[in-house]
Amino acid sequence: TGIYSSWRDMIRRCTSPNLKNYKYYGDRGIVVCKRWMEFSNFLKDMENEWRPELTIERKDNNKGYFPRNCRWATKKQQARNRRNNHLETFNGKTQCLAEWSEEVGIPARIIQQRISRGWMPEKTLTTPVRKKRKK
Repeated sequence: TGIYSSWRDMIRRCTSPNLKNYKYYGDRGIVVCKRWMEFSNFLKDMENEWRPELTIERKDNNKGYFPRNCRWATKKQQARNRRNNHLETFNGKTQCLAEWSEEVGIPARIIQQRISRGWMPEKTLTTPVRKKRKK
């Protein structure tokens, strides 16, 4: 089943040095808790929220797979929880650029450009984008 595949793949990422993605998991010290090494325990802990379109996600990508650090997430949610995402904090809220873009209506590439130019978060996220002039 789908949930079994998620469990199996989680175990493999953390324990199989032959896998291409092992360097991002097992090599980094990401482990699966002892309880979850047995599928029936993983199922008891995680099956209530599982749906076929979701995959297992670690809330904190620097920690391993254990109940308090895992949830089921969409591909979009997973993409926003990558350790290489640029996070910005504004008004006490920290989000990746894609989330800020959706919230404030400024394209993520514009936000990135402004940050790379040294703009502070408030100016970056509140300054309207100028319309291009027609020639």
